[in-house]
Amino acid sequence: MDVSGATAIVTGAASGIGEAIAQRLLERGASVVIGDLDADRLAATAARLDGDHPGRISHVAGDASDAEHVGALITAAGEVDMFVANAGVFRGFGLEATDDDWALSWDVNVKAHVVAARALVPGWIERAGSGGRGGCFVSTASAAGLLTQLGSPTYSTTKHAVVGFAEWLAATYGDRGLQVCCLCPMGVRTDMLVAGETSADGDARLGMKSVVSAGQTLDPLDVADVLLAAVESGSFLALPHPEVGAMYAHKAADTDHWITGMQRFRSSLE
Repeated sequence: MDVSGATAIVTGAASGIGEAIAQRLLERGASVVIGDLDADRLAATAARLDGDHPGRISHVAGDASDAEHVGALITAAGEVDMFVANAGVFRGFGLEATDDDWALSWDVNVKAHVVAARALVPGWIERAGSGGRGGCFVSTASAAGLLTQLGSPTYSTTKHAVVGFAEWLAATYGDRGLQVCCLCPMGVRTDMLVAGETSADGDARLGMKSVVSAGQTLDPLDVADVLLAAVESGSFLALPHPEVGAMYAHKAADTDHWITGMQRFRSSLE
């Protein structure tokens, strides 16, 4: 997809990767609607972006897993060409993760993608079938969705589910007008990473220590650049850390050996 002139929605965009994706889309000539649960921070981010790209950015605060909020984002955007399901949470550590931790993780990390796809994909397929432009659905997953996430079973499990849902969308609709791209970064300098590094929970710190120990910690704008390059080239996987692809291949080739290696890695960090 050529994003120039497109209309995009980005969730979880008050800061971090979502904010960076919105900025890069605007710089390439797109119009963008951003959403986030943090209304005050979202408004401040929208004001900053509007200062550089007047008239092409708007914002709607709310819960990305709520169908009414997704509908409000779509109404604000008008004819949507691209949806970036980026909102996510890092919540729930070890087997002590509570039912509430699991429920929130499923809602934000997985259900939000399903809600958005339900709202947009049928219309994109119909539009493409009538000779018009289809649409692009971006799922922000994580390297944890291809590998695993030490410390947090909720994050690891739900990010695997996000990758699975994105693959299903691509296999089902990818030849009927839908482009799907799955973003799987490793360490990125965001508030989520900092919160994990400074958490009082040892499993949370372990999880983030494993991320920053396994590869370079990137700036969110670098991640956004890799994503848009993947979107513009039609690639399914966007891997800001290329080494994740090699790790994923190694895992698939010899899973037992990979798990043994992860056990040694975990022990070295404890």
